[in-house]
Parts: sequence; structure tokens; C-alpha cells
Amino acid sequence: MAQLKRTAIVASAMVALTACAPAGYDGANSSAAEPVAVAAAEPTAAAEPEVSASPEAPAADAPPPADVELTEELNGRKVARMGSVVTDQDGWILYRFDKDTNDPPTSNCVDKCAEVWPPALTDGDPELNGVSDDNVGTVTRQDGTRQITLDGWPLYRYIGDKKPGQWKGQGVGGTWFVVAPDGRKNLTCLPTGTPKPVAPPSDDKAEQGGADYSY
Repeated sequence: MAQLKRTAIVASAMVALTACAPAGYDGANSSAAEPVAVAAAEPTAAAEPEVSASPEAPAADAPPPADVELTEELNGRKVARMGSVVTDQDGWILYRFDKDTNDPPTSNCVDKCAEVWPPALTDGDPELNGVSDDNVGTVTRQDGTRQITLDGWPLYRYIGDKKPGQWKGQGVGGTWFVVAPDGRKNLTCLPTGTPKPVAPPSDDKAEQGGADYSY
């Protein structure tokens, strides 16, 4: 078991795409097929995400909500087409967000963004397999909970992934990418264009048509 070491708060950043599209990939992420690499294509520009302002002072560390499952393991492994990834204890692939920063570690994904990209919360003692202890830390979120970081980058799941091993969040918004075991972005295979994220669960389904979820 590894003891986590670092904590921080909330800020922003941005990067570019290279391209590789999964066959049968649905750009809206509503019912995408299992990814398979195909020919490269230039992505379209991503919409600028709305990001909540940082608080003036961090909240004190607080335990994760009772109804939230902790990320108890970080497992470095390889999956078809994507190559090296990091999963949690249930096999869900984890992601990083370009509008976060790793120096200092900060998370900009809050509110509705965090509904779509649930943070990998921790009690400070996850099991590590294929991931270096020296590369793992935590960041303190606005609500005081602790989120796991890898090379300083906060880690997330994606609710658009419907079963372990899927990576439908790859390239979403031009800012979300599968994380590699060293904390870098895994750019092995990217979708054509710039997929949009799924809608937040809290939104009224009757109001989702035409909405632009650009985080």
C-alpha cells in the first residue's frame, strides 16, 4: 500500500490534438462502439469550457461523501488499441483534464463537470500496481475532499464509459485524455473531430436537447 504525499486546490491549462479515430465512434458519446483505430483526421476546434472560479482559500480536508466510492487502487495496464492506461480497482479507465494544472496540482472540474467526470477520491492509502509511489499524490478539492493525482495531474472517471475498459472520454472537448501510468496523456489513438461530453445526470432530460456541454 502506498501513502500519498501532496495536496493543493484549483486552476487551468490547454493542449492540442493529434488524430486517430475509433471505428464506430459516436462523437456525442451517446452510444459509441468499442474503439478501434482507423485513419487519422484533423480535429475540429473545441469549445471553450466554462470553469468555476477558484476559492480564496482551500477547504479543510474532509472525508469523501458516504455515497461516493473511493478509488482504492491505481493499476497500470495495457488495453487493446490504446496501450498503456491507468484503471481503478474495478477496471474503469482514468483520465486527466488539460484545464487542470500539475504544478501546483489543481482541479478545475467542479459542479456539473464533476458529475460527468467524477474525481478519483481517496482516503490517502490506495494500492498501487504498475504505478510509481513517487508519482502519486493528492489535491484538495473545493469541498475539502482529496482527489488522487498522478505526476500532479488530478484523475477522473468518465460517466460516458458504460463498462470497464472503455475509453469513450478520449479527446472529449479537446481537453480530456486517457492518462498513462507516468501521468502523461496517452495520445495513442484519438477520435476524429472533437467529441462532446455526455450531459450531466442532474440536468432535466427534457432540457438537454441543444445544450452545449463543453467542459
